[in-house]
Amino acid sequence: MTRSEQPEDPNRLHPRPDFPQQDQEPPGRTGPMDPPPDHGEESYRGSGLLTDRKTVITGGDSGIGRAVALAFAREGADVLLTHLAEEEQEARETARLVEEAGRTAVTVPCDIRDEKQCRDLVERAVSDFGRIDVLVNNAAYQMSQPDGISAISTEQFDRVVRTNLYGMFWLSKFALPHIPAGGSIINTTSVQAYKPSPHLLDYAMTKGAIVTFTQGLAQMLASDGIRVNAVAPGPVWTPLIPATLPDTTEFGKQSPLGRPAQPAEMAPAYVFLASANASFITGEIMNATGGTPLP
Repeated sequence: MTRSEQPEDPNRLHPRPDFPQQDQEPPGRTGPMDPPPDHGEESYRGSGLLTDRKTVITGGDSGIGRAVALAFAREGADVLLTHLAEEEQEARETARLVEEAGRTAVTVPCDIRDEKQCRDLVERAVSDFGRIDVLVNNAAYQMSQPDGISAISTEQFDRVVRTNLYGMFWLSKFALPHIPAGGSIINTTSVQAYKPSPHLLDYAMTKGAIVTFTQGLAQMLASDGIRVNAVAPGPVWTPLIPATLPDTTEFGKQSPLGRPAQPAEMAPAYVFLASANASFITGEIMNATGGTPLP
């Protein structure tokens, strides 16, 4: 066995805190991050698990969304990804990675807090692809409030809930007529759904709701042959972190592996749930928490 073939210690596989303190304006950018996030650019190898699948990924411009888009493309899928208007440059980089894999990339600016934009997004995907085989509801918003519930403004609460829940609800509702049997919906929840951090109270609340939505919708759609699952990441090193948390130096240190995940470490879970290998899996939450035990 060569060195490259040997299993790697997950404790040492990626950078560990302490990290430099870094602050960005929301929604954050990949370029200034130190260390730079790994989306699987040099490591992900596809094996045809999603050949010719037509996929939609919200929040696909950076972080977990970028890693999932890259992995889906290298598995043979075409990708339509959403981004906020101010994230166009980030989205173009994700599109480049998809196209380098020989697949079609479509980038669509979309604020999923708006019902009409969600409806238009689904219509665009159907116009370009003809169908939607996999919908990944990944876009999310958080903002740390160390002073607790009294510091959570109605404006912040509304943004968190509408981004994390309304968008997921509308997109699932509008996409379902275009998802054939064998297709799937994959939602991004969080370790916060089970172990909420007080400073992320509103965000954690929405992630708990995503678990319930996933389990309920899965039962509703099982007879139609459409699977619904979710991934629950632990701490992941994405632009959302320096843009929404006051202290980045020890981010991820609390996980049993002693570090945050890189986005590339989340992507295989989405690939598996989207593939035929998961044909008997629906209504499940795949925990990817770095060892934090969850119910």
